[in-house]
Amino acid sequence: MPVMEYLERNAKLYGDEVALIELNPSEADSRRKTWKESDLIESSRFEPYRRVITWGVFNEKANRFANMLMGRGVKKGDKVAIIMYNCLEWLPIYFGVLKTGAIAVPFNFRYDAEEILYCAELAEVDVIVFGPEFIGRIETNAERLSKGRLLIYVGNNCPSFAESYHELVADCSSVGPIVDITDEDYGAIYFSSGTTGFPKAILHKHLSLTQAAQMEQKHHETGRNDTFLCIPPLYHTGAKFHWMGSLVAGSKAVLLKGTKPETILQTVSQEKCTIVWLLVPWAQDILDALDRGDIKKEDYDLDQWRLMHIGAQPVPPSLIKRWKAYFPNHQYDTNYGLSESTGPGCVHLGMENIHKVGAIGVPGYRWQCRIVDENGAEVKRGDVGELIVKGPGVMTCYYNNPEATAETIKDGWLYTGDMAIQDEDGFYFLVDRKKDVIVSGGENIYPVQIEDFLRKHDKIKDVAVIGLADHRLGEKTAAIIETKEGMELTREEVEEFCMELPRYKRPKEIIFTEIPRNATGKIEKPKLRKMYGADRLVQQENMS
Repeated sequence: MPVMEYLERNAKLYGDEVALIELNPSEADSRRKTWKESDLIESSRFEPYRRVITWGVFNEKANRFANMLMGRGVKKGDKVAIIMYNCLEWLPIYFGVLKTGAIAVPFNFRYDAEEILYCAELAEVDVIVFGPEFIGRIETNAERLSKGRLLIYVGNNCPSFAESYHELVADCSSVGPIVDITDEDYGAIYFSSGTTGFPKAILHKHLSLTQAAQMEQKHHETGRNDTFLCIPPLYHTGAKFHWMGSLVAGSKAVLLKGTKPETILQTVSQEKCTIVWLLVPWAQDILDALDRGDIKKEDYDLDQWRLMHIGAQPVPPSLIKRWKAYFPNHQYDTNYGLSESTGPGCVHLGMENIHKVGAIGVPGYRWQCRIVDENGAEVKRGDVGELIVKGPGVMTCYYNNPEATAETIKDGWLYTGDMAIQDEDGFYFLVDRKKDVIVSGGENIYPVQIEDFLRKHDKIKDVAVIGLADHRLGEKTAAIIETKEGMELTREEVEEFCMELPRYKRPKEIIFTEIPRNATGKIEKPKLRKMYGADRLVQQENMS
């Protein structure tokens, strides 16, 4: 069954119950004078701006958006891109797209103007829905983006090159459209990228979306009385499909805009959150704040918090050991997955397996896993090989890229590009990434993009960007730079040059040395990682 049916069921059975709460602490000061008493969470610590919708209103908003799109000619199989920060409109818009039979295409909100244009053309999108934070990026290429496309703006003061979401849906019917949609129809396109840094469009059927939703509910035993705290961006498959456990259960979720330790604990306390998905840096920040005494557990009502789970990057066992010291009664889980596998969960630790912290886990609900050599033959247990997975959440293809599809999907198995081993108990452990993508704070960073930028500097002869172990972020970017003969280059000059890059792409460490290349001219990144990465990882873990 397509996931929209869960929304329709919830609207019928729990229509007056709260489905989503949006909290935005950063709005507190600017809105404090205009709040109504009903908008506030009573607190002497902080009073975030708070918006709420019920399951009934959620479904009505999705229906209005669906009817508006269909009235503008959007039909089954068309593509609708969404680029917005987390807000109360995000999920109703996403489900409105699905109800039309069109394909939802979430964009990473970190994309710059050129990346937005590239992905829009790659996925052949027909509509772009964007929020106020993206006006400048859309306007840069508005002429090309608007050619044959509908641009819809969600917010106040609609720019001249777009149409207003609120005006478009105002008079649309709140009754769901009648469209024949099955699990075998296409439902979503997500974006991924390899070492080249160029995104690939990942096409999924509705079957994948339903699988992810049902799996999340089963893995974490999400029930009607649970409240899920969602902090990561909804464009991310992890955030959206972890939330879909609440959709299947018909339970409440909180969309929090803020990652400060006090903000997270205050929200858990006052909204009575029971399930919280954190990234490693946020968990680390909470522990560090507790260690320093900046926050105190006893100041918050946390007894109902039953599960903390982490995904999107490797989790240091030392972090979980520290977490359990502060929160001994917490269940814990970690999830592994790719956008090609509809996000997290094709491998998961399992709440009952905390004794295996360090492993990514065992095959998830309805999934199979194997470890194979370069010829696709299964290796002996305990030997290193490539992790491959198979299940109802495997992508259909890379859209308009049959060559990459053939390299990644073989006989129904998805080749992850991650090297792993399986222990005697059947648990999988990641060894290294086959690809060079750096995962920092749960975000993918593509070294080639940074290398290409740095090579524009007139003093740089060669450069390689690798990930170094980082206590908080998991990995941080390091630029290995070889200067041109006879020239001197300082760290400060490189940092100043990199100010043109987005903050998250700027190298956190700069090392001046020769760049090793092999006989075919390729940079020997495994050698660099061994020199500057693996040794530091061991040192940091020993210090933890």
